[in-house]
Amino acid sequence: MYSVGLYTLGCKVSQYETEAISEGFVRAGFAVRDYAERCDAYVINTCTVTAESDRKSRQIIRRAIKTNPDAVVAVVGCYSQRTPDELVAIEGVDIVLGTADKMSVIQRVIKKLEQRGTETDVSVEDLSCATFEPMRIYSAPRTRAYLKIEDGCESRCTYCAIADARGRVRSKPREQVVAEVESLAASGIREIVLTGIETGSYGRDFAEQYDLGDLIRELDARGSCERIRLGSLAPELVGERFAEKISGVGILAPHFHVSMQSGSDKILKAMKRRYTRARAIENIERLRSHFPTAHITTDLMVGFPGEEEEDFLLTSDFVREVGLLDAHVFAYSPRRGTPAATYAHQIPEQVKRERSERLIAIKNEVRDRVLDGIVERGEPLPAIAESRLASGMFGAHSDSYVEIGFYPPEGVDMTGEAVRVVPVSHSNGVVFGKLI
Repeated sequence: MYSVGLYTLGCKVSQYETEAISEGFVRAGFAVRDYAERCDAYVINTCTVTAESDRKSRQIIRRAIKTNPDAVVAVVGCYSQRTPDELVAIEGVDIVLGTADKMSVIQRVIKKLEQRGTETDVSVEDLSCATFEPMRIYSAPRTRAYLKIEDGCESRCTYCAIADARGRVRSKPREQVVAEVESLAASGIREIVLTGIETGSYGRDFAEQYDLGDLIRELDARGSCERIRLGSLAPELVGERFAEKISGVGILAPHFHVSMQSGSDKILKAMKRRYTRARAIENIERLRSHFPTAHITTDLMVGFPGEEEEDFLLTSDFVREVGLLDAHVFAYSPRRGTPAATYAHQIPEQVKRERSERLIAIKNEVRDRVLDGIVERGEPLPAIAESRLASGMFGAHSDSYVEIGFYPPEGVDMTGEAVRVVPVSHSNGVVFGKLI
């Protein structure tokens, strides 16, 4: 029996793909081990969203080669798709695949193990005609599972390399999504996160008129699972039509991650984002009108070329105005081959760091005010217990994505159980409460 270690960098889509590859290796007779262990083969699913992602991908690859210089090392994913030559140049890399045909890595690894040679197996396809790659998972290690329903992005934002790395929008056939959701639910998964590179574009490539809202309604009507949560959504794709379609859907978690990037219209225009600040806020408020208990999270970038203090303050005001539960704050990173990398008025790294720190402090203040309101109201939060923490508490997330800690009855393992927790206090973004 061969052994394999897998490592994922990047988004929930990549995490799902690695799970599917892992299950494929098991079916092929491999033992899947921890990546830090000495294995016969290693698969690294890379990310290229920032320069730091590229650097970390190289670091993880070299770690595998150092752990076992005789292992077959396969590198797949977004970094491989954009710059395969950089990976071929790393001594010890045996296989380089892009973002298409990832499942073929299993047979390629087997072939390399059985017929070792010095030539690197490189297969990076042109994505212009790519279709949705068939893959699925049958189980998940936790109570929550990610399910990739869409690949590709056609937004062409000026700062982003992912459109090149992932290609055009393509969607998983509806019957395959339904079958996988119902299979995962039958295996004991309590919550399924529908995710994609541009999740809200699901169905755009179908001949029939069928979109993300239709899919959610179908899953609800069938009673396919207990809870559906949505991955990141572009602000312009959650308009009135979408909100009306999903209104009243019982299995949909009242939590929306709306990828905003900036609160300044000047910066949004320079990014070639397809919405304005006002339109994004209008769409968020419309979602809240249909889901009164919903919480909003987002991504925010600081230090985009040409960002002045006024633009930064507009982003800060957006955080306060919307009342975000949380935000992922990150600094702009020039990506080779993207328009923004050549823009004038690049922001110094010191200014980026300072703005990141300020915005993180602001979003934490807003988060704490949101959590103050939750504790003051004292209304029970429905949640799914996820795992026991070192403190003896159980960690959980409410349906609206509030992080929760609570003590279970003595000696009881509540992993995967649906619970209701009365909020009592909060600290560092976690609400602590009493189990009902």
